[in-house]
Amino acid sequence: MRKHSVGIAVPIATAFAMAVAIFGAFAGSGALGGTPIQHASDGWLDTDSTLLAPAGPAFGIWSLVYVGLVVYAIWQFFPAARASRLQYRARAWISASALLNALWIGVVQFGWLPVSLVVIVVLLLVLIRILLLLITTPPESTAERWILWVLFGVYLGWVSVATIANTAALLGSWGVGEGADWPVPVAIALLAVAAVIALATTWYSGGHLGMPLAMAWGVGWIGVSRLEPGNYSQPVAIAAYTACGIIVIGSVLLAWVLRRHRNRQPIPAHVKGAES
Repeated sequence: MRKHSVGIAVPIATAFAMAVAIFGAFAGSGALGGTPIQHASDGWLDTDSTLLAPAGPAFGIWSLVYVGLVVYAIWQFFPAARASRLQYRARAWISASALLNALWIGVVQFGWLPVSLVVIVVLLLVLIRILLLLITTPPESTAERWILWVLFGVYLGWVSVATIANTAALLGSWGVGEGADWPVPVAIALLAVAAVIALATTWYSGGHLGMPLAMAWGVGWIGVSRLEPGNYSQPVAIAAYTACGIIVIGSVLLAWVLRRHRNRQPIPAHVKGAES
C-alpha cells in the first residue's frame, strides 16, 4: 500500500462533511420552512442591503460549488484518490471548508451577523490554504487536477466576494457610514482591491482561472444590483463593471502569457508544479 493511502473510514467522513454542507444549503434556502438567507439577519444579506451586495442571480454560483462537492465526494472514494499525496494533505481542509459553509448558514439563520463574519473569514482562510496545497502539491491525475482546481478555484473566488459583502452587511447593521458620503468611494476602492487580488491570484497559481472568473461573476452582479431600485449607485455600478472587465480580460491574458512562455521565461518556482 502506498505511503499516503487511507482506509475507507476517511473517505466516508469526508463525504459526510460534504453532505452536511449540502443539507445546510438546502435548509438555508428556506425549503424546510426556515428563513431564506437573504431575509435572515434582518435582511442585511439581501441584494439591496449595502453598496457591495450582489444581485440575486449571483448566488446561483453556489449550485456549481455544491455540484462540485458532490463530484468530489464520489471521486475521493476511488483508489487513486485514497492514495493521493495531495488528498492526504488536503482532506481535512476540504472537510473543514464544507462544515464551515454549513456553520455560516446556521449562524446567519440565528441572526448572528458578527459571528457570520468570523466564520466566513475562517472559511476564506481555509480555502486559501487549499489553494496553496494545490500549488505546492501537484495533483497526480487529470481528474484530480480538474476537480480540485475548478471546484476550489470557484469556491475561493466566490467566498472572497461574499466576505466583502458580509463585512459591508455587518457594518451597515451597526449604522457605520449611514448618511455619510464616504461609503461610495470606499466601495469603489474595495472593488479595485478585489480586481488586484484576482489578478495576483491568477499569477500566483500559474494561470488557473477558476478563482478570478468566480470573483468577476460576483463583482459583475454587484454592478447589476447597484443599478436596481433600493440601493442605487451609478458610481459603484460603473466601478463594479470596470473591475469585472479588468478581472476577466486581465486574468485571461495573464494566464495566456504564463502558459505561452513557461518554457521561455522564468515562472515563479511555487507555480511550476501546479501547471497543467
